[in-house]
Amino acid sequence: MPESRLRVLITEEQIRTRIGELGRQISADYAEDRPLYLIGILKGAIMFHADLSRVIQRNVRLDFIGISSYGKGKTTSGQVRLTKDLDVSVEGADVLIVEDIVDTGVTLTYLLGVLDQRKPRSIRIASFLDKPERRMRPVTPSYVGFTIPDEFVVGYGLDYAEDYRQLRDVCVLETD
Repeated sequence: MPESRLRVLITEEQIRTRIGELGRQISADYAEDRPLYLIGILKGAIMFHADLSRVIQRNVRLDFIGISSYGKGKTTSGQVRLTKDLDVSVEGADVLIVEDIVDTGVTLTYLLGVLDQRKPRSIRIASFLDKPERRMRPVTPSYVGFTIPDEFVVGYGLDYAEDYRQLRDVCVLETD
């Protein structure tokens, strides 16, 4: 494996501040009288999902779905597969997909199709990171933590071959 270096792109403090802002915006956008499911996409969104759920000022229900198009590489394989399904029905409910990063849009396009068949009242996306310049499919998150350049990032749940998820900052992984 080539030598790797980490360069901080987004600090823990910036993350905490922005998630607070997103929580206030989401709280204002959803009525309290019906269920709101935060559907976290495993594994990368786990940190964002947990932190976001704690700052939303209304009752939320939590579930997870596993979906993959990366494997162990740095680029999407283009092959999307479901690795873990929801434990609950979302029919008639508001669904907020909680994603770590939207880049090509391939994975989310697939997931939106899967969830739409389950007849939720609404589906929106909250993405911690967004790389719009890499978009191959027309996916637009309703809530975005940070828009970033086209660099490979790790930390705060994002990984490279299952490493670096535990980092508190988001870092660019630079390899020689």
